[in-house]
Amino acid sequence: MPEHRSTLLRLLDERGYIHQATDIAALDALAEREVVSGYIGFDATAPSLHVGSLVQIMMLRRLQQAGHKPVVLMGGGTSKIGDPSFKDEARKLLGDEQIAANVAGIRRVFERLLHFGDGPSDAMLLDNAEWLDRLEYIPFLREIGQHFSVNRMLSFDSVRLRLDREQSLSFLEFNYMILQGYDFLELNRRAGVRLQLGGSDQWGNIVNGIELTRRVAGAEVFGVTTPLLTTADGRKMGKTESGAVWLNADGPEGYRLSPYDYWQFWRNTGDGDVGRFLRLFTDLPLEEVARLEALPGAEINAAKEVLATEATALLHGREAAAAAAATARQTFMAGGAGADLPRLEVTGEIGILAALTGLGFSASNGEAKRKIAEGAVRVDDRPVSDPALTVPVTGEVKVSLGKKKHGLLVSA
Repeated sequence: MPEHRSTLLRLLDERGYIHQATDIAALDALAEREVVSGYIGFDATAPSLHVGSLVQIMMLRRLQQAGHKPVVLMGGGTSKIGDPSFKDEARKLLGDEQIAANVAGIRRVFERLLHFGDGPSDAMLLDNAEWLDRLEYIPFLREIGQHFSVNRMLSFDSVRLRLDREQSLSFLEFNYMILQGYDFLELNRRAGVRLQLGGSDQWGNIVNGIELTRRVAGAEVFGVTTPLLTTADGRKMGKTESGAVWLNADGPEGYRLSPYDYWQFWRNTGDGDVGRFLRLFTDLPLEEVARLEALPGAEINAAKEVLATEATALLHGREAAAAAAATARQTFMAGGAGADLPRLEVTGEIGILAALTGLGFSASNGEAKRKIAEGAVRVDDRPVSDPALTVPVTGEVKVSLGKKKHGLLVSA
């Protein structure tokens, strides 16, 4: 691939964000001569996004860093259907109130990582419910439906996967790709958006939107996707034994993660992923990234701490990142119980299974029992072998899962 002339594509390429692109030479020329508005859509299916969405969010940040305009599209409309791409079954249908609450929770992440305003490269946030909720069915079919081939839609991997497995794909879900393509057309009309970004699983939907916008509006528009993000050992990025790594530190139970646990997630990065994650998820200069990923032997742990601190600082602030790092040092080096550890208030006593699930160390009692059977659970550094154990709580009691997960039971 020839060297890119625009700051935008050089930045995206050097930091590892580009997987596929449509007419990349024309996009490069456009980005060199004018400000490009680019968008990514995020459906509001939960009160928080998780770390699996972070590479796309960081791509919008890079867009702004290169002097271009990021557009965050909230899927207030498409969330009422749910993206069927590579899903085994239909998503649970959400009501308007739940979607609105989810949008409010998700929005806070973007406010930390992007600068919003009225300037040429300031970010803007739109919601596709604004136009999708107002569509009239027959006029929409006549204007937009004629541009979509069912034969081609059936050939997309995301659809064929469900059909090959003989799993139901409702007509409601089948419409999702048409509505996503229509989003690009509407954003081009309303805000002059020329670029759609997304994960590699969205390639078919992005191409649909590009072709629709070119046919209907006569606009030259582009698409870029990021690589599927897996760890060096082949696991999907962002999944842990305890579930999703949420980006919000507050919000409903089960959809939040403390800055300490977020820091710890990055600190647990495998040796082979450190350099790539530093490029994708921090703002460190590439020269410093190269120095850190080349550290020999056990010294690579210092690079992991830098990754954890920088990634946490971007999302939760420098103060929270420093507190998380200090807690980790106190807990792991001095054998203490840092103030930033996850806490669970207890009145009197609590069963060990309830303690493990309440601290977020296990998703169910069954999983907690398995961890106890494996010898991975300790209370105040003493091994636990009995899943029926009741823990009396006066003051603070430290609960540990393995060597790296620690929490406190605190008397109410």
